[in-house]
Amino acid sequence: MYRPLLFIVVPCYNEEEVLPVTSKMFLNKLLDLIKKEKIDEQSRILFVNDGSKDETWNIIVRLAKEDEHYIGISQSRNRGHQKAVLAGLMEAKDKCDITISIDCDGQDDINAMDQMVEEYLNGCEIVYGVRSDRSTDTWFKRTTAQGFYKFMSYMGVELVYNHADYRLVSSRVLDAFTDFKEVNLFLRGMFPLVGFKSTSVYYERHERIAGETHYPLSKMLSLAFDGITSLSIKPIRMIVGLGILISLISFIGVIWSVSVRLMGYSVDGWASTISTICFIGGIQLLCIGVIGEYIGKIYMEVKKRPRYIISERIGDIYENSPSTLQDKGEYRNVSEKK
Repeated sequence: MYRPLLFIVVPCYNEEEVLPVTSKMFLNKLLDLIKKEKIDEQSRILFVNDGSKDETWNIIVRLAKEDEHYIGISQSRNRGHQKAVLAGLMEAKDKCDITISIDCDGQDDINAMDQMVEEYLNGCEIVYGVRSDRSTDTWFKRTTAQGFYKFMSYMGVELVYNHADYRLVSSRVLDAFTDFKEVNLFLRGMFPLVGFKSTSVYYERHERIAGETHYPLSKMLSLAFDGITSLSIKPIRMIVGLGILISLISFIGVIWSVSVRLMGYSVDGWASTISTICFIGGIQLLCIGVIGEYIGKIYMEVKKRPRYIISERIGDIYENSPSTLQDKGEYRNVSEKK
């Protein structure tokens, strides 16, 4: 019977309060899947320390020494949630058949992993974890989150509605994903571009178990803007449309002013002139700012700096030579399930 080898990828940033709790939850779920013979016994939980300033990495080291199912990598500095997830996925892709990325805060229902694995065994290469409702959110969080997805869709970014970064991805997809070289990452908008057969699994999201959220409104807005400018040129096209509209209005205004002048009805004044200058000047600055954001993205991309740098690794697969998991032989693909 085919049992895929699973790596659960967990990005961590200053999670010393919640990690001791959720790490046990992840381990119990992993062992449960192994016991049900849904995944291989060599499956692992891979923690990615994103340059935490607290005891997060020390906790990961301790967990790896206590149980072989825990392994971890640490980035040389904080690089952000998206790059931490990417680092974990790229680290895992040659060591496993499937990965499931999930946040460390315990809000995503880990029991959805059972159905994710089932969908993979049924032939899906990507399985998106999608929130079935937002009843646990405040009115403000629910409204802004729903507005975020609708706005992103309007701007031309292909997204799975109410999906964040809780997803199953096969190693086959990750191999193809390595060809996506961009530095500006928006993973939830990039994986749909890869293609392959996919589906969604729905679950209820819980309250954060401990600690504070690392995604306040300011970061959500920044993530949205990164997603738009990384995956869509619609803002540039909107600027072109706005420029055409203002030019048309200005042309009509010129005709009107000349007509009034010729008819002798003009009145000297400065209010209309100042208003027009301020309006046009504001529009120009806004447009230049949007174009500048795209130029900044280009600037970051052409430098081709590394998206992440791993400074430390901990776990049995790194301590044994050459690699405990690779001693199992050639990794299996979905086509080998039967």
